[in-house]
Amino acid sequence: MVKTGFQSNAIVFKNDVHEVAQLDAFVRGTCAAVHMEEATAVNVGLAVEEAVVNVMRYAYPEGTKGEIRVTASVCDGKLTFQISDDGKPFDPTAAEGPDITLSAQQRPIGGLGIFLMRQYMDAMSYKRMNDCNILFLAKNLEKS
Repeated sequence: MVKTGFQSNAIVFKNDVHEVAQLDAFVRGTCAAVHMEEATAVNVGLAVEEAVVNVMRYAYPEGTKGEIRVTASVCDGKLTFQISDDGKPFDPTAAEGPDITLSAQQRPIGGLGIFLMRQYMDAMSYKRMNDCNILFLAKNLEKS
């Protein structure tokens, strides 16, 4: 098990894709703090970015300002990212995965982000509470 003094950290973003660079720095710093291998950290960063960018693009009606809160915490040997917003309800864990047997030209646009979240993270769960979407993405530290 990875020993770390890291407990938790949080950041808030506007629903603006121009803020993704800050997200990348946040996730990379978090992964470094728990001594995660670089290749695993890149995959975790991609999964978290997909989740947050989906919220930025789809959770709020066009022209509506909103916030996305990302909290990273370590507990029971897992690094967990909690992504929450008060946008339209959407449960990514209930979404069907893309048919990856089709060629890129045959496949409809969308769905790969959720597929990547499932592939790169060890656990993914969702709940709607107090008019907020809350997505949890967890990575076992023993594997990283």
